[in-house]
Amino acid sequence: MTQTLPEDPIALARRHWIERGWDDAADGMALVTSIMRIQQELLARVDNELRPFQLTFARYEVLMLLEFSQHGRLPLGKIGERLQVHPASVTNVVQRLADDDLLRRVPNPDDGRSVLATITPAGSDAASAATEHLNQHVFSNLPLDPADQIAIYDRLTTVRQAFGDFA
Repeated sequence: MTQTLPEDPIALARRHWIERGWDDAADGMALVTSIMRIQQELLARVDNELRPFQLTFARYEVLMLLEFSQHGRLPLGKIGERLQVHPASVTNVVQRLADDDLLRRVPNPDDGRSVLATITPAGSDAASAATEHLNQHVFSNLPLDPADQIAIYDRLTTVRQAFGDFA
């Protein structure tokens, strides 16, 4: 967590944008910067809460994706596609999880060239414990009422779809 500032630096930047004559972009700049700042804060909080489980958010996401998969396994390419991350990032995270015995890397029986990530019982246990902890300390503890949470989620979903994040 960072130090509390006496004034909102994004509001200050917005005022500077307007003073420079960039009125038509000031609100967009403030929105983009606010979302990026909130992302930084949420990621730091989530990673802090996951630290006792020896997980990062990236590692947690992979475990949960495998937990939600039909058979507890997915090709690495499918993991990258679903999490929308670069293949090298998937390989790195999967290897770290395998090193900790939270998943296994196995040859894909349907395609001898690709690898499947398969969650282990220890990985399932870690994912379950971490999820219960995150549900209590982060996901159910946001500084917004439930109606605002779903309204913001709906608006951001519209933006994500407009950017081509999904069909």
